[in-house]
Amino acid sequence: MKISEQWLRQWVNPAISSAALAEQLTMAGLEIDDRYSVARAFSGVVVGEVVEVAPHPDADKLRVTKVNIGNDEPLQIVCGAPNVHVGMKAPVATIGAVLPSDDAKGFKIKKGKLRGVASHGMLCGASEIDLVDEIDGLLELPANAPVGVDIRDYLGLDNQILDISITPNRGDCFSVRGIARELAVINALTAQTPSIPDALEAHSDAIHAPTVRLSADEACPRYLLQRIDGIDRSIATPKWLQDALLHSGLRSHNFLVDVTNYVLLELGQPLHAFDADCIEGAVDVRLAQAGETVTLLNDQSVTLTGDELVIADSQGILALAGIMGAKRGSVSDETTNIVIESAFFAPLAIAGRARRFGLHTDASQRFERGVDFELPAMALARAADIITSVAGGQVSSLVVTEQVGYLPTRAPITLPIAKVKDVLGIEIAADEMQRILTQLGFDVELQADALVCTPPSYRFDMSIKEDLIEEIARIYGYDNIPSALPALKVSMDYDDTADLTYYFKRALVDIGYMEAISFSFSDAKLEAILNDDALGEVLALANPISSDLAVMRRTLLSSLLPCVQYNLNRQQSRIRFFETGLSFVGQRISELVQTPSIALVSVGDVWDEQAYQNRSSDFFDLKHDVEQLLPVGIDPARVRYERADLDFLHPGQSAKLYIDEVYVGWLGQLHPNTGKALDLPSTWVAQLALAPLLDLAREMHAIATPSKFPQVRRDIAILVDEAISVQTLQTTIRQTAGTLLSDVFLFDVYQGEHVPKGQRSLAFALIWQDKAQTLSDDTVKQATDAVIAALTTQHQAQLRDS
Repeated sequence: MKISEQWLRQWVNPAISSAALAEQLTMAGLEIDDRYSVARAFSGVVVGEVVEVAPHPDADKLRVTKVNIGNDEPLQIVCGAPNVHVGMKAPVATIGAVLPSDDAKGFKIKKGKLRGVASHGMLCGASEIDLVDEIDGLLELPANAPVGVDIRDYLGLDNQILDISITPNRGDCFSVRGIARELAVINALTAQTPSIPDALEAHSDAIHAPTVRLSADEACPRYLLQRIDGIDRSIATPKWLQDALLHSGLRSHNFLVDVTNYVLLELGQPLHAFDADCIEGAVDVRLAQAGETVTLLNDQSVTLTGDELVIADSQGILALAGIMGAKRGSVSDETTNIVIESAFFAPLAIAGRARRFGLHTDASQRFERGVDFELPAMALARAADIITSVAGGQVSSLVVTEQVGYLPTRAPITLPIAKVKDVLGIEIAADEMQRILTQLGFDVELQADALVCTPPSYRFDMSIKEDLIEEIARIYGYDNIPSALPALKVSMDYDDTADLTYYFKRALVDIGYMEAISFSFSDAKLEAILNDDALGEVLALANPISSDLAVMRRTLLSSLLPCVQYNLNRQQSRIRFFETGLSFVGQRISELVQTPSIALVSVGDVWDEQAYQNRSSDFFDLKHDVEQLLPVGIDPARVRYERADLDFLHPGQSAKLYIDEVYVGWLGQLHPNTGKALDLPSTWVAQLALAPLLDLAREMHAIATPSKFPQVRRDIAILVDEAISVQTLQTTIRQTAGTLLSDVFLFDVYQGEHVPKGQRSLAFALIWQDKAQTLSDDTVKQATDAVIAALTTQHQAQLRDS
């Protein structure tokens, strides 16, 4: 937002420089993007009056003029401007004047001759003094412009323009009034509000503003109208008003539009003026009908969808509420009877509608951020007062239509005084905090050890005590808060989580996997396909970035499987991916469980296509890959697999992994139905929680001297029911064998004609070793017999003799 410093200082004028003023605003959160003068530097230009105009003897388009600049004798100046005439006042660049130029060196005025006639200066148009040319010719100054006065002083060309970046939460600062309020609080001054009547009394009972219906009272709970008839349109926009608009980046249109724009910039309340003679019947504030069309002031025709708020009469739409007026009902240079609208539109009723039609207006910019709902009456009175005081006219009674129950409310916020010091780290006196908040417009009451603050109607961004602390800090001054290092009460113990996680990743990369990095968001449809009660509830996002990233993932497969699909669609038949990250379980934030995990996905053959004797991957290939995450030499007795029962996994090709009876995760083949739903071939997947893997990797192991005594191997072959797992049998062997058993492994499996149906033959190697002595045959035999007896008793195993 651009604002004139001169205009701002009419409201509040601290005894500081322009640079200091800009610094104060920036440090208060109203960042100054740019600061510059109305016109570039130039010198030697004064107000002059043309007292004589004569034809040039040798040039038809030139005139020889005599110009009074307050000296004893008028200057003779040759001029080619078509609008030069006796009595006009215009800027005069005297001999030695330096005018602005594009090369920044300046253009110096010298005494010269034009077609043989001496010229002692130059009459200037607007562009010569770095203003905008609105006509082809000289810049004609008002008749009361004082002759001889420096043009920079007369036109205020040294006035600074402040280009302020207003953050979306500070809609209250989109006006001179709002910025002045901030400056007044910072400098402990009182803002000088211009004299604004409460409301203009009706001049005639014969003049009536239209009646109003609020058909969309929640979107527009307050709507005001006032009619003004008999406006003298021969009156031009006053120079002070034109300058205020020009310095704020707006051009002058016509007097009535200029007044509404002026009030918008001054107070922050958008207004709209309708041609009163174009309004038929009552004014209805309603939602548009789907398919309804309207031609706007910029000649753009738009088709409405049905959720736009419009101002209409019996003949159709008069305006897109809070955005732009319609062509029908707009004021022109001939309009003498008007109806001025001033309203409060709810921010959500306006937000996004302007962008929908490629529009961005000053009104929509303010209404989307929130306009003071107590401001419409003041702004309307201000506009009517300016119009009638400058151009006359008769004013009707004020029409106020409102539904107070739909207006925003401002709940009190309790701020414990001690909380301010806890957050800011400094002691600020309670009365200073009270002054700051009171001057910002808050209703402040001191209760015991707390300030109870009710925000003003124009502060839509105040809801919690931290908001109040921020207000106190920025007005008190961030520079006044001393810098101090916080007391760091942290453990300096080294956290090796990142290092160990990196080692896990390297282990998978070494066997051919590639890391994927993706969003933690997932497609709700994919979560439904991967559904299982064991995974828990899905957390839906309140504001998703897209429809296919609308929920939080419960498993990292939700991120990896789309990567697999993407690569399969690009002729990649062999895929190995892994990802580390969080999985999220819980339907509400308060009960959300976030689990750091690592997941694997494998599609295609075991080896790449150049490998000899290649084959398709199976469960044991995946099991091998998963076990690369376990420490080398881990005691097999600590690792246990159990059949998995997850709905999205193949029931006969999946397992749960336990370490020391702690559940770590699952692995297996994607269920054929799940794979079909995702258009995937045979796919092997796994997901493990990182925490138990990290604990395992952190274990410290004592170094033991290898035994110098020999090992003894005994092989046993047993017949058991085929439903009994090898893992169960090995657990029984280890539990029975005692400390002398150093290792056990399966080396043969047989099912055939020599084995009864429903059974299988399993051969185990038992490795015995004593670290203190050589084992005797009797000792080994007793231990082996104990193992056989346990297998026979617990699993009805039969020892095979051959």
